[in-house]
Amino acid sequence: MISWRVREVILAFFVLNALEWTLVFGMSFSGMRQQHSKLASSSTDVLNGVSDGSGTIIQSKSWKYLSHQIAYEQVKVGEGHTAEVKSEPVLILNGFGVGSFHQHRLKDRLVRELSVNDDTRNIYGIDYLGQGNSWPTDCNDGNSENERGLCYSIDTWFDQVISFIEEVVLPENVRMGLNGETIKCHLVGNSVGGHLATIIASERPDLVRSISLLNATPVWGLGLPGWNAQLPPPVFPRAIGRFLFDQIRDYDTINLYLAQAYSQRGAFDDDLVSKIRSCTEGQGGHAAFASIVWSSPSSALQRVGSFSSLLRRVSCDVLLLFGDDDDWCKPAYAKHMMKVLEERDLKVPTGSTQRYFALTNTGHCPNHEAPQAVAHALSKWFLAEDRGKGHLFIIDGETAFNEEWANIDMREVENFDDLTLSDKLMVKMLA
Repeated sequence: MISWRVREVILAFFVLNALEWTLVFGMSFSGMRQQHSKLASSSTDVLNGVSDGSGTIIQSKSWKYLSHQIAYEQVKVGEGHTAEVKSEPVLILNGFGVGSFHQHRLKDRLVRELSVNDDTRNIYGIDYLGQGNSWPTDCNDGNSENERGLCYSIDTWFDQVISFIEEVVLPENVRMGLNGETIKCHLVGNSVGGHLATIIASERPDLVRSISLLNATPVWGLGLPGWNAQLPPPVFPRAIGRFLFDQIRDYDTINLYLAQAYSQRGAFDDDLVSKIRSCTEGQGGHAAFASIVWSSPSSALQRVGSFSSLLRRVSCDVLLLFGDDDDWCKPAYAKHMMKVLEERDLKVPTGSTQRYFALTNTGHCPNHEAPQAVAHALSKWFLAEDRGKGHLFIIDGETAFNEEWANIDMREVENFDDLTLSDKLMVKMLA
């Protein structure tokens, strides 16, 4: 077994190359406090209610974490429905850099799918601190009072999301009189959002009903030597962050990397490019870019040794939805994840299940490139009590979904051993 520190060195080249495409998804960077504290305030303010263009009303709200305003969105499925008991809530976790705007297509399709079944539940999306509309106040290249001591790390996001679930999501969805069942939430995560969902399910099973991983990345954080990633950055990391940040937020560069992330060029447009670019125009980006490059993998991952070990500790049901054409988080790794999940190391067996569905003509962001297929699978997943193969039929005659840019076919993958030699080497390195 390769030690974690040796694996870090092996992965450094991979991650540094992947870092550019990762960061292209909207560099609204800022730092974050390394110490984990609870929310200064659990109150929320409704900023506005906007339509995503399809008739779905998305409420934009804010809430405080570490004294910073955090933006989040809420969609109410079945609003005005006569049912007294709501189904358990859903929290969608973004890929790195994008704000909740990257989930609007999926939210709209989810509302349609769930409403057909007379479902009533809340769907949430949240912008991580330093991305989208969640910014520290008065940013000044890492030097302001609000930025000092902040660390742009996966551990900070973990604490932020846990606090959000405990302080906002669950209190708003308390169900009374339903067999005394404890309320939990379904997590849906794309890319690093899937990485984060796995950590949360592993560390806080009391909060999570299921996780759905959309091309989840197994790698996050380099832990480079010479700096602990707390702002303000030293001279050398600051210079590196400033140079790279300015290079990759160019409009042409954003287009280039989106073209690599997506299978179909028609699935993204100038509006998405503009929204991503707008996330980079604050005053905290350069220093925070340096912070994330130097930040470490999650404390939970370092403690257990690998992402595979985290997966083995997940006790809830797990759904994998992976685009076939992702050059970064390849289907081969999804197959490895399934093999790991089938061998979960649980002290108390839970009877949990795991399923893997592949999507054609889809790249790294199924939530945005294949929203109909993803929403179809997720809605059936959320509504089911038993998600095993003999009970839940996600593909029930409907396997093709027609998006404007391509036809998306969905199929269940059940053979996890048909890997090429290069796939096996890749999996061994990452596992």
